[in-house]
Amino acid sequence: MTRPTAEPSAPLAQGPVCPLALVLAIDVSSSVDAREFDLQMQGLARAFRDPRVGEAILASGGVLVTAFEWSGRAQHVTLAEWTWLSSQAGIERFAAGLSEAHRTHTSYPTALGYALGHAAIRLRGAPRPCLRQVVDMSGDGVNNEGFPPESAYRAFDYRRITVNGLVVRGADPDPVVYYRERVIRGYGAFVEVADGYGDYAKAMARKLLREVSGNAFAGDARGRTLTRRD
Repeated sequence: MTRPTAEPSAPLAQGPVCPLALVLAIDVSSSVDAREFDLQMQGLARAFRDPRVGEAILASGGVLVTAFEWSGRAQHVTLAEWTWLSSQAGIERFAAGLSEAHRTHTSYPTALGYALGHAAIRLRGAPRPCLRQVVDMSGDGVNNEGFPPESAYRAFDYRRITVNGLVVRGADPDPVVYYRERVIRGYGAFVEVADGYGDYAKAMARKLLREVSGNAFAGDARGRTLTRRD
């Protein structure tokens, strides 16, 4: 499994102020088939390769980012270690690593609460402090195993963490409504919607632009503001 690392010229434990620590949580529950997983990972790589996203990362001064796959209660596997992105070459290496990542689990349910707990632990172990902390939850369904998101927010320290959602529309019950009402959290939190996995790359690029720039109050692709404050 490919796990991108930090750029040699930008040590993680020191250097310039870190504007953003971003955790990418990738859904690999049983509702996601092999083709959809590939569209998800290639779409994530394409989003980081989007020139607008790269320009936003460089203009912000850099982003600290990690990624993991999630599904059942204990199924959390790192896809990309914490990586400091502060150059176009570094962004490209990170995108390449994501595009080559392999899926570990295929047959587990959707334990959103446990995934949020794991994301909080990942942020707690970040190698440098950052001004903003964001968890980017991607998924195509609602919680169906273990404790719900509300319990994760009581059990883990989310006081300084914003949770945004990228939801792939189509399941029943509607995951878009679920994410808006029960998953996103924190000042300026929002939901970005992908109309199927074929739309994942464009939706993720929109989402990264909003997260990196801090423009959490912009509307989605249809001009709707999807912001919630807790």
